Amino acid sequence: MIRQTLGGYKSINSFVDGKLASYEKTDKDFGALFEMMFSEKENIIYEKSEGYRIVKTTYGQAYGDVIKLSSSAASAFSGIPADSVIGLYMENSLLWIELFWALLRAGYRPLLLNLRVDGERLEYAIKESGAAAVISDGKKFSVRTVSSSDIQSAPAAECGAKFGSAVLIMSSGTSAHIKLCSYSAKEFYFMVSGSLNIIKKCKIAKKHYKGELKQLTFLPFYHIFGLVAMYIWFAFFSRTFVQLNDLSPETLVNTVKRHNVTHIFAVPLFWETVYKTALKTIKARGEQTYEKFERGMKIADKLSSCPPLYRLFTKAAFKEVRENLFGESISFMITGGSRIGSDVLRFFNNIGYHLANGYGMSEIGITSVELSSDPRILNSGSVGKPLDGITYSVSDKGTLLVSGRCMAEYVVEDGEKHERPDVFDTKDLVEFKNGRYFITGRADDLIAGPSGENINPGPAEEKLLISGVRGVCLIGAPSERGTEPVLIVSVGKYAGAEELEAYENKLKEKLGELDLRSQVTKIVFISDELIQGTEFKLNRRRILNEYADGKLHTVTKDRAGTDVGDDAVMIFIRDCFAAALGKPAEKISAGSDLFADEGGSSLDYFAIIAQIQREFGVSFPQGAGAGLSTVASLAAYVKEQMKNADKTV
Repeated sequence: MIRQTLGGYKSINSFVDGKLASYEKTDKDFGALFEMMFSEKENIIYEKSEGYRIVKTTYGQAYGDVIKLSSSAASAFSGIPADSVIGLYMENSLLWIELFWALLRAGYRPLLLNLRVDGERLEYAIKESGAAAVISDGKKFSVRTVSSSDIQSAPAAECGAKFGSAVLIMSSGTSAHIKLCSYSAKEFYFMVSGSLNIIKKCKIAKKHYKGELKQLTFLPFYHIFGLVAMYIWFAFFSRTFVQLNDLSPETLVNTVKRHNVTHIFAVPLFWETVYKTALKTIKARGEQTYEKFERGMKIADKLSSCPPLYRLFTKAAFKEVRENLFGESISFMITGGSRIGSDVLRFFNNIGYHLANGYGMSEIGITSVELSSDPRILNSGSVGKPLDGITYSVSDKGTLLVSGRCMAEYVVEDGEKHERPDVFDTKDLVEFKNGRYFITGRADDLIAGPSGENINPGPAEEKLLISGVRGVCLIGAPSERGTEPVLIVSVGKYAGAEELEAYENKLKEKLGELDLRSQVTKIVFISDELIQGTEFKLNRRRILNEYADGKLHTVTKDRAGTDVGDDAVMIFIRDCFAAALGKPAEKISAGSDLFADEGGSSLDYFAIIAQIQREFGVSFPQGAGAGLSTVASLAAYVKEQMKNADKTV
């Protein structure tokens, strides 16, 4: 550990205690938070890759940039009264951090605009907040819009003596109505002091690698999870942020390994995607490799009752798996924002990483993280216990009630301003077991079944995921009888009648095991992805509306081709043969051999295989292509691989 990164203190705990004690003595306004956050001037605040170079910026350099930018912002927005709202519409970057503080220092209230919502909702947020202007790189708004380069080039002007009084955050946008949540510096103070709980109780959370602790900037800074858990917590203790230049898997893995990233915080969809891809990669290496992996996972499960032995085994047994994922620098990972499957938690923890579940909302901040080092607890899906200064309780309706001083000072919804309540009903369904809290779904998502009993779709969907389908979603569709529970199942666009029949039978069997067979009588297969565009979790309202409006692309058994002439997989592969050989597709039969009949080369074959892999997402491990040189044999192989595909959400 590099001592100078801890402000001269000998240990992390003494550094944290000392810094929080100094913060206690301040006015706890944004000016104090800014000075405390940038006090370790020599520490590295930001790293990014530019070609072959790694560019590093210190807290001292960033501090100087903020001072200049705040003077430029005061000039660019001259005439706009102090404490007015100014929107910030930019992707994660060092400049975003600097402009965030520059706006506050210039006396304005930043409105953190969500880049993942449409223009209508953005304009709603601007109108409801009364924003006078927006800093935007690209998008034009109805109010005065300036680019970051305009701010940087503006002449210096005198800043007001007072920092802005609040930061406004938009809700994630998955609900029907956008909410604006206003946080003063006092709420940020309580969130920072609450993080002491994590540092003191969870040793792995403060683990450095080669003397440094680095957070990947995966989550957007404008989101409550990204702003507080990822940025505010780590910047207060002057740790380093590593820029992710794009979201491609290759860039992500290379960035983590090149910069020795130690912490990744993300939403369940990210972890589920990595999990699915890792399993496919392991399966592609052959049956023996996959069986060996499964045996290792089962041994890890057995050893989980003895954490020291468990950690020794997982670190040794799954070293190669970690090397193919994020490498050895990663020490602590958090998931939050929606439900995550226990199989995903089990995978990451069993292979030697540490993935914990957390909880928070735009209206209340980040309020709990599972801090146990016991793998059985980590894998259970618990969101832990409330952080210092937060109180949890359960309502009569089974929803989570939260109280604490870190909650938003006020929330604007549908044009109405709601001051912070003494107790906030999250509307999240919760179970309290063995001193820990488990989020089981949303009260708004409960479906009234024909028998009058409510169906909680979240836990049911987790158990209804079957091999081969891309995802499932239970909705309560309007019907003559009131509400009809319908299971929407996303399948590949090349699924045939045989596959659909098998999926339906398996799903009915699962529904029976869950005592839902008599309640969920309708199963609808669609070719659409359930999670669309920039969504990071199931948007049940959208799916329900699209189902009711007939906008989902349904796949039925009578429409799925079963003979050679209508077989979509065969047609695609035949077209690949035709493109590679430069022949009309109708001249190539199902039994045409690429080499013996068509005179194709090895290069033609590899080009065809590459197209098939891209289209269907199936793997061709070494030796798998032996004997697969006809349209029919390749189609049969693809279908078999698709049947055995991993379950995804």
